[in-house]
Amino acid sequence: MLKDYFLFSFNNLKSRKLRSWLTMLGIFIGIASVVALIGLGEGLRNAINAQFGFLGSDIISVTASGGFGPPGTGVVDPLTDEEIKAIENIPGIEESAGRILESGKLAFNNKVAFGYAASMPDGDDRDLMEHIFNLKAERGRPLQDGESGSVFLGYSFIEEDNPFGKPILPGTKVEVLDEEFKVVGIMEKKGNFQLDGIVLMNEDDLRGLVDRPGDDYDVIGVRFNEDADVARVKSDIEKKLRKIRDVDEGEEDFSVQTPEQVLETVNSTILAVQIFVYIIAGISLLVGGIGIMNTMYTSVVERTKEIGIMKSIGARNSAIFTLFFVESGLLGSVGGAIGATLGFLLAKGVAFIGKLALGSDLISADIGFGLIFGSLAFSFIIGSFFGTLPALQASKLNPVDALRYTK
Repeated sequence: MLKDYFLFSFNNLKSRKLRSWLTMLGIFIGIASVVALIGLGEGLRNAINAQFGFLGSDIISVTASGGFGPPGTGVVDPLTDEEIKAIENIPGIEESAGRILESGKLAFNNKVAFGYAASMPDGDDRDLMEHIFNLKAERGRPLQDGESGSVFLGYSFIEEDNPFGKPILPGTKVEVLDEEFKVVGIMEKKGNFQLDGIVLMNEDDLRGLVDRPGDDYDVIGVRFNEDADVARVKSDIEKKLRKIRDVDEGEEDFSVQTPEQVLETVNSTILAVQIFVYIIAGISLLVGGIGIMNTMYTSVVERTKEIGIMKSIGARNSAIFTLFFVESGLLGSVGGAIGATLGFLLAKGVAFIGKLALGSDLISADIGFGLIFGSLAFSFIIGSFFGTLPALQASKLNPVDALRYTK
Protein backbone atom coordinates (compact mmCIF):
# COMPACT_ATOMS: atom_id res chain seq x y z
CA MET A 1 0.00 0.00 0.00
CA LEU A 2 2.75 2.44 0.95
CA LYS A 3 4.50 1.63 -2.33
CA ASP A 4 1.37 2.74 -4.19
CA TYR A 5 1.36 6.03 -2.31
CA PHE A 6 4.96 6.68 -3.33
CA LEU A 7 4.33 5.77 -6.99
CA PHE A 8 1.24 7.98 -7.09
CA SER A 9 3.11 10.88 -5.46
CA PHE A 10 6.09 10.44 -7.78
CA ASN A 11 3.87 10.60 -10.86
CA ASN A 12 2.22 13.76 -9.56
CA LEU A 13 5.63 15.40 -9.07
CA LYS A 14 6.68 14.36 -12.59
CA SER A 15 3.61 16.00 -14.06
CA ARG A 16 4.65 19.31 -12.47
CA LYS A 17 8.39 19.22 -13.22
CA LEU A 18 9.19 22.93 -13.18
CA ARG A 19 7.25 23.61 -10.01
CA SER A 20 8.79 20.58 -8.31
CA TRP A 21 12.33 21.67 -9.18
CA LEU A 22 11.72 25.21 -7.97
CA THR A 23 10.19 23.86 -4.75
CA MET A 24 13.19 21.63 -4.08
CA LEU A 25 15.68 24.44 -4.75
CA GLY A 26 15.78 25.68 -1.16
CA ILE A 27 16.07 22.13 0.17
CA PHE A 28 19.01 21.01 -1.92
CA ILE A 29 20.87 24.30 -1.46
CA GLY A 30 20.59 23.86 2.30
CA ILE A 31 21.55 20.18 2.26
CA ALA A 32 24.43 20.82 -0.17
CA SER A 33 25.74 23.52 2.18
CA VAL A 34 25.53 21.22 5.19
CA VAL A 35 27.21 18.24 3.50
CA ALA A 36 29.98 20.28 1.81
CA LEU A 37 30.92 22.57 4.69
CA ILE A 38 30.54 20.02 7.48
CA GLY A 39 32.52 17.49 5.42
CA LEU A 40 35.30 20.03 4.84
CA GLY A 41 35.21 20.98 8.52
CA GLU A 42 35.58 17.35 9.61
CA GLY A 43 38.39 16.87 7.10
CA LEU A 44 40.16 19.93 8.49
CA ARG A 45 39.64 18.69 12.05
CA ASN A 46 41.14 15.27 11.22
CA ALA A 47 44.05 16.84 9.34
CA ILE A 48 44.89 19.18 12.22
CA ASN A 49 44.54 16.39 14.77
CA ALA A 50 47.03 14.40 12.69
CA GLN A 51 49.42 17.36 12.81
CA PHE A 52 49.72 16.87 16.56
CA GLY A 53 49.31 13.11 16.66
CA PHE A 54 53.05 12.47 16.70
CA LEU A 55 53.53 14.31 20.01
CA GLY A 56 53.69 12.21 23.16
CA SER A 57 51.18 12.48 25.98
CA ASP A 58 53.95 13.23 28.50
CA ILE A 59 55.14 16.39 26.79
CA ILE A 60 54.62 20.08 27.55
CA SER A 61 55.77 22.78 25.16
CA VAL A 62 56.94 26.19 26.38
CA THR A 63 57.09 28.76 23.59
CA ALA A 64 58.43 32.30 23.68
CA SER A 65 56.08 34.95 22.33
CA GLY A 66 56.83 37.92 20.12
CA GLY A 67 57.08 36.41 16.65
CA PHE A 68 60.15 35.69 14.52
CA GLY A 69 62.35 38.38 13.11
CA PRO A 70 65.09 38.12 10.46
CA PRO A 71 67.51 35.16 10.65
CA GLY A 72 69.71 35.46 13.72
CA THR A 73 67.17 37.36 15.80
CA GLY A 74 64.82 34.55 16.86
CA VAL A 75 61.76 35.64 18.81
CA VAL A 76 61.56 39.05 20.43
CA ASP A 77 61.61 37.72 24.02
CA PRO A 78 63.50 34.41 23.90
CA LEU A 79 63.70 31.83 26.66
CA THR A 80 67.00 31.27 28.46
CA ASP A 81 69.14 28.66 30.21
CA GLU A 82 67.98 30.09 33.53
CA GLU A 83 64.39 29.21 32.70
CA ILE A 84 65.32 25.71 31.54
CA LYS A 85 67.06 25.04 34.86
CA ALA A 86 64.13 26.51 36.80
CA ILE A 87 61.67 24.25 34.97
CA GLU A 88 63.77 21.16 35.67
CA ASN A 89 63.53 21.87 39.43
CA ILE A 90 59.72 21.77 39.40
CA PRO A 91 58.30 18.58 41.01
CA GLY A 92 57.06 16.10 38.41
CA ILE A 93 59.42 17.29 35.65
CA GLU A 94 61.72 14.60 34.30
CA GLU A 95 63.80 16.69 31.91
CA SER A 96 63.70 19.73 29.63
CA ALA A 97 65.72 21.06 26.71
CA GLY A 98 65.72 24.16 24.54
CA ARG A 99 65.83 24.53 20.79
CA ILE A 100 65.97 27.43 18.39
CA LEU A 101 63.98 27.96 15.20
CA GLU A 102 65.14 30.12 12.32
CA SER A 103 63.38 31.08 9.11
CA GLY A 104 65.46 31.15 5.95
CA LYS A 105 66.06 29.79 2.47
CA LEU A 106 67.15 26.39 1.27
CA ALA A 107 68.70 26.01 -2.18
CA PHE A 108 69.01 22.80 -4.22
CA ASN A 109 68.98 21.92 -7.91
CA ASN A 110 69.25 25.63 -8.80
CA LYS A 111 65.95 26.31 -7.04
CA VAL A 112 65.17 28.09 -3.79
CA ALA A 113 62.48 27.52 -1.15
CA PHE A 114 61.83 29.17 2.20
CA GLY A 115 61.05 27.41 5.47
CA TYR A 116 62.35 26.74 8.96
CA ALA A 117 65.53 25.27 10.36
CA ALA A 118 65.52 23.86 13.89
CA SER A 119 68.38 22.99 16.19
CA MET A 120 69.17 19.63 17.77
CA PRO A 121 71.03 19.70 21.12
CA ASP A 122 73.76 17.29 22.19
CA GLY A 123 73.80 14.52 24.78
CA ASP A 124 70.76 13.71 26.91
CA ASP A 125 68.94 16.74 25.55
CA ARG A 126 69.11 15.19 22.08
CA ASP A 127 67.49 12.03 23.43
CA LEU A 128 64.64 14.17 24.80
CA MET A 129 64.07 15.90 21.45
CA GLU A 130 64.12 12.58 19.61
CA HIS A 131 61.57 11.27 22.12
CA ILE A 132 59.33 14.32 21.76
CA PHE A 133 59.14 14.06 17.97
CA ASN A 134 59.73 10.30 17.72
CA LEU A 135 62.52 10.98 15.24
CA LYS A 136 63.49 8.06 13.06
CA ALA A 137 65.21 7.96 9.69
CA GLU A 138 63.33 6.90 6.58
CA ARG A 139 66.63 6.98 4.68
CA GLY A 140 70.15 7.53 5.86
CA ARG A 141 70.58 8.28 9.58
CA PRO A 142 69.81 11.00 12.15
CA LEU A 143 72.33 13.63 13.20
CA GLN A 144 74.96 12.66 15.76
CA ASP A 145 76.49 14.54 18.69
CA GLY A 146 79.18 16.99 17.63
CA GLU A 147 78.52 16.47 13.92
CA SER A 148 79.18 19.62 11.89
CA GLY A 149 78.22 20.62 8.35
CA SER A 150 75.30 18.18 8.16
CA VAL A 151 71.52 18.40 8.08
CA PHE A 152 68.66 15.96 8.62
CA LEU A 153 65.62 16.77 6.47
CA GLY A 154 61.89 16.21 6.82
CA TYR A 155 60.09 13.66 4.69
CA SER A 156 58.62 16.12 2.18
CA PHE A 157 62.07 16.77 0.69
CA ILE A 158 62.27 13.21 -0.61
CA GLU A 159 58.90 13.41 -2.37
CA GLU A 160 58.76 13.86 -6.14
CA ASP A 161 56.60 16.99 -5.97
CA ASN A 162 58.83 18.98 -3.59
CA PRO A 163 59.68 22.61 -4.53
CA PHE A 164 63.10 21.62 -5.93
CA GLY A 165 61.85 19.48 -8.79
CA LYS A 166 63.48 16.24 -7.65
CA PRO A 167 63.95 14.31 -4.38
CA ILE A 168 66.80 15.29 -2.06
CA LEU A 169 68.58 12.07 -1.13
CA PRO A 170 71.11 11.36 1.66
CA GLY A 171 74.65 12.18 0.54
CA THR A 172 73.67 15.19 -1.57
CA LYS A 173 74.59 18.79 -0.77
CA VAL A 174 72.14 21.61 -0.08
CA GLU A 175 72.61 25.28 0.75
CA VAL A 176 71.06 26.66 3.93
CA LEU A 177 71.27 30.45 4.11
CA ASP A 178 73.95 30.33 1.37
CA GLU A 179 76.14 27.86 3.25
CA GLU A 180 76.62 24.28 2.01
CA PHE A 181 75.59 21.30 4.14
CA LYS A 182 75.56 17.55 3.55
CA VAL A 183 72.26 15.67 3.89
CA VAL A 184 72.84 12.68 6.19
CA GLY A 185 69.25 11.42 6.36
CA ILE A 186 65.54 11.87 5.73
CA MET A 187 63.02 11.69 8.57
CA GLU A 188 60.11 9.25 8.61
CA LYS A 189 56.86 10.80 7.49
CA LYS A 190 54.97 12.35 10.41
CA GLY A 191 51.87 13.67 8.64
CA ASN A 192 52.71 17.11 10.04
CA PHE A 193 53.44 19.64 7.32
CA GLN A 194 55.79 21.65 9.57
CA LEU A 195 57.87 18.71 10.75
CA ASP A 196 57.83 17.01 7.33
CA GLY A 197 59.22 20.23 5.82
CA ILE A 198 61.79 21.14 8.47
CA VAL A 199 65.60 21.25 8.28
CA LEU A 200 67.33 19.90 11.39
CA MET A 201 70.93 20.72 12.17
CA ASN A 202 73.08 20.58 15.28
CA GLU A 203 72.74 23.60 17.54
CA ASP A 204 76.29 24.90 17.14
CA ASP A 205 75.93 24.86 13.34
CA LEU A 206 72.64 26.76 13.41
CA ARG A 207 73.84 29.34 15.94
CA GLY A 208 76.99 29.92 13.92
CA LEU A 209 75.03 30.17 10.71
CA VAL A 210 72.78 32.97 11.99
CA ASP A 211 75.27 34.44 14.50
CA ARG A 212 72.96 33.93 17.45
CA PRO A 213 74.01 33.91 21.15
CA GLY A 214 74.35 30.56 22.88
CA ASP A 215 72.06 31.16 25.85
CA ASP A 216 68.63 31.85 24.37
CA TYR A 217 65.93 29.57 22.94
CA ASP A 218 62.62 29.84 21.11
CA VAL A 219 61.04 26.67 22.48
CA ILE A 220 61.59 24.50 25.54
CA GLY A 221 60.45 20.89 25.35
CA VAL A 222 59.48 19.44 28.73
CA ARG A 223 58.87 15.81 29.65
CA PHE A 224 57.00 15.18 32.86
CA ASN A 225 56.41 12.09 34.95
CA GLU A 226 53.36 10.23 33.65
CA ASP A 227 52.05 9.96 37.23
CA ALA A 228 52.22 13.72 37.72
CA ASP A 229 49.18 16.02 37.67
CA VAL A 230 49.49 17.70 34.27
CA ALA A 231 47.39 20.71 35.24
CA ARG A 232 49.49 21.30 38.38
CA VAL A 233 52.78 20.90 36.50
CA LYS A 234 51.61 23.35 33.82
CA SER A 235 50.50 25.84 36.48
CA ASP A 236 53.84 25.54 38.32
CA ILE A 237 55.76 26.22 35.09
CA GLU A 238 53.67 29.31 34.41
CA LYS A 239 54.16 30.64 37.95
CA LYS A 240 57.91 30.06 37.79
CA LEU A 241 58.28 31.76 34.41
CA ARG A 242 56.11 34.71 35.42
CA LYS A 243 58.39 35.29 38.39
CA ILE A 244 61.61 35.00 36.37
CA ARG A 245 60.34 37.14 33.48
CA ASP A 246 58.65 39.61 35.85
CA VAL A 247 55.23 39.59 34.17
CA ASP A 248 51.75 39.53 35.67
CA GLU A 249 49.18 36.84 35.10
CA GLY A 250 47.35 37.50 31.85
CA GLU A 251 50.30 39.48 30.45
CA GLU A 252 52.63 36.55 29.80
CA ASP A 253 55.14 36.80 26.96
CA PHE A 254 55.25 33.01 26.70
CA SER A 255 52.80 30.13 26.36
CA VAL A 256 52.72 26.73 28.06
CA GLN A 257 50.70 24.09 26.25
CA THR A 258 50.10 20.38 26.06
CA PRO A 259 49.15 18.75 22.72
CA GLU A 260 45.67 18.10 24.13
CA GLN A 261 45.16 21.80 24.81
CA VAL A 262 46.13 22.73 21.27
CA LEU A 263 43.69 20.20 19.85
CA GLU A 264 40.90 21.35 22.16
CA THR A 265 41.39 24.94 21.00
CA VAL A 266 41.40 23.96 17.33
CA ASN A 267 38.39 21.68 17.69
CA SER A 268 36.44 24.37 19.54
CA THR A 269 37.13 26.83 16.72
CA ILE A 270 36.03 24.34 14.06
CA LEU A 271 32.89 23.53 16.07
CA ALA A 272 32.00 27.23 16.24
CA VAL A 273 32.36 27.48 12.45
CA GLN A 274 30.23 24.37 11.98
CA ILE A 275 27.48 25.77 14.22
CA PHE A 276 27.47 28.92 12.08
CA VAL A 277 27.15 26.71 9.00
CA TYR A 278 24.21 24.87 10.58
CA ILE A 279 22.46 28.20 11.21
CA ILE A 280 22.94 29.41 7.63
CA ALA A 281 21.88 26.05 6.20
CA GLY A 282 18.91 25.97 8.58
CA ILE A 283 17.65 29.27 7.15
CA SER A 284 17.90 27.83 3.64
CA LEU A 285 16.03 24.69 4.72
CA LEU A 286 13.34 26.80 6.37
CA VAL A 287 12.84 28.68 3.10
CA GLY A 288 12.73 25.36 1.26
CA GLY A 289 10.19 24.00 3.75
CA ILE A 290 7.93 27.01 3.28
CA GLY A 291 8.20 26.48 -0.47
CA ILE A 292 7.04 22.88 -0.02
CA MET A 293 4.10 24.04 2.10
CA ASN A 294 3.11 26.57 -0.52
CA THR A 295 3.36 24.00 -3.31
CA MET A 296 1.29 21.47 -1.37
CA TYR A 297 -1.43 24.03 -0.58
CA THR A 298 -1.56 24.86 -4.30
CA SER A 299 -1.71 21.17 -5.10
CA VAL A 300 -4.67 20.72 -2.74
CA VAL A 301 -6.55 23.54 -4.50
CA GLU A 302 -5.71 22.19 -7.96
CA ARG A 303 -6.75 18.64 -7.06
CA THR A 304 -9.87 19.43 -5.05
CA LYS A 305 -12.13 17.67 -7.54
CA GLU A 306 -9.75 14.69 -7.66
CA ILE A 307 -9.93 14.45 -3.87
CA GLY A 308 -13.73 14.55 -4.04
CA ILE A 309 -13.73 11.66 -6.54
CA MET A 310 -11.41 9.59 -4.34
CA LYS A 311 -13.61 10.19 -1.30
CA SER A 312 -16.80 9.40 -3.20
CA ILE A 313 -15.46 5.95 -4.12
CA GLY A 314 -14.48 5.18 -0.53
CA ALA A 315 -11.10 6.78 0.17
CA ARG A 316 -10.79 7.59 3.87
CA ASN A 317 -9.47 10.81 5.35
CA SER A 318 -6.36 8.93 6.52
CA ALA A 319 -5.64 7.76 2.97
CA ILE A 320 -5.95 11.31 1.59
CA PHE A 321 -3.74 12.63 4.39
CA THR A 322 -1.12 9.93 3.78
CA LEU A 323 -1.10 10.62 0.06
CA PHE A 324 -0.30 14.33 0.45
CA PHE A 325 2.00 13.70 3.42
CA VAL A 326 4.09 11.21 1.40
CA GLU A 327 4.17 13.58 -1.57
CA SER A 328 5.58 16.43 0.53
CA GLY A 329 8.06 14.07 2.15
CA LEU A 330 9.11 12.86 -1.29
CA LEU A 331 9.73 16.46 -2.36
CA GLY A 332 12.03 16.93 0.61
CA SER A 333 13.79 13.58 0.06
CA VAL A 334 14.50 14.16 -3.63
CA GLY A 335 15.78 17.66 -2.83
CA GLY A 336 17.91 16.18 -0.06
CA ALA A 337 19.35 13.47 -2.33
CA ILE A 338 20.30 16.06 -4.96
CA GLY A 339 21.73 18.35 -2.28
CA ALA A 340 23.76 15.55 -0.67
CA THR A 341 25.20 14.59 -4.07
CA LEU A 342 26.09 18.19 -4.91
CA GLY A 343 27.55 18.73 -1.43
CA PHE A 344 29.70 15.59 -1.74
CA LEU A 345 31.01 16.61 -5.15
CA LEU A 346 31.62 20.19 -4.02
CA ALA A 347 33.53 19.14 -0.90
CA LYS A 348 35.71 16.66 -2.79
CA GLY A 349 36.32 19.21 -5.54
CA VAL A 350 37.40 21.92 -3.10
CA ALA A 351 39.67 19.42 -1.30
CA PHE A 352 41.25 18.35 -4.61
CA ILE A 353 41.85 21.93 -5.72
CA GLY A 354 43.21 22.83 -2.28
CA LYS A 355 45.66 19.95 -2.40
CA LEU A 356 46.88 20.98 -5.85
CA ALA A 357 47.20 24.64 -4.83
CA LEU A 358 48.85 24.12 -1.43
CA GLY A 359 50.58 20.79 -1.97
CA SER A 360 49.20 19.70 1.41
CA ASP A 361 46.48 17.41 2.74
CA LEU A 362 45.43 20.06 5.25
CA ILE A 363 42.37 20.85 3.09
CA SER A 364 40.47 17.59 2.87
CA ALA A 365 36.89 16.34 2.99
CA ASP A 366 35.64 13.68 5.38
CA ILE A 367 32.06 12.78 4.49
CA GLY A 368 30.84 9.71 6.32
CA PHE A 369 27.71 7.61 5.91
CA GLY A 370 26.22 9.21 9.03
CA LEU A 371 26.35 12.69 7.50
CA ILE A 372 24.72 11.56 4.24
CA PHE A 373 22.04 9.49 5.98
CA GLY A 374 21.32 12.27 8.46
CA SER A 375 20.96 14.81 5.65
CA LEU A 376 18.52 12.59 3.74
CA ALA A 377 16.49 11.83 6.84
CA PHE A 378 16.37 15.50 7.84
CA SER A 379 15.26 16.57 4.36
CA PHE A 380 12.42 14.03 4.48
CA ILE A 381 11.42 15.30 7.92
CA ILE A 382 11.46 18.91 6.69
CA GLY A 383 9.31 18.05 3.68
CA SER A 384 6.87 15.98 5.75
CA PHE A 385 6.62 18.57 8.52
CA PHE A 386 5.79 21.42 6.18
CA GLY A 387 3.39 19.21 4.25
CA THR A 388 1.36 18.24 7.32
CA LEU A 389 -1.05 21.20 7.31
CA PRO A 390 -1.83 20.96 3.56
CA ALA A 391 -2.34 17.20 3.98
CA LEU A 392 -4.76 17.81 6.85
CA GLN A 393 -6.65 20.37 4.75
CA ALA A 394 -6.94 17.88 1.90
CA SER A 395 -8.15 15.08 4.18
CA LYS A 396 -10.90 17.23 5.70
CA LEU A 397 -12.46 18.38 2.42
CA ASN A 398 -16.16 17.64 2.14
CA PRO A 399 -16.57 15.22 -0.80
CA VAL A 400 -19.78 16.93 -2.05
CA ASP A 401 -18.18 20.40 -2.03
CA ALA A 402 -15.03 18.97 -3.62
CA LEU A 403 -16.96 17.38 -6.46
CA ARG A 404 -18.81 20.66 -7.17
CA TYR A 405 -15.50 22.62 -7.22
CA THR A 406 -14.56 24.14 -10.58
CA LYS A 407 -11.24 25.86 -11.38
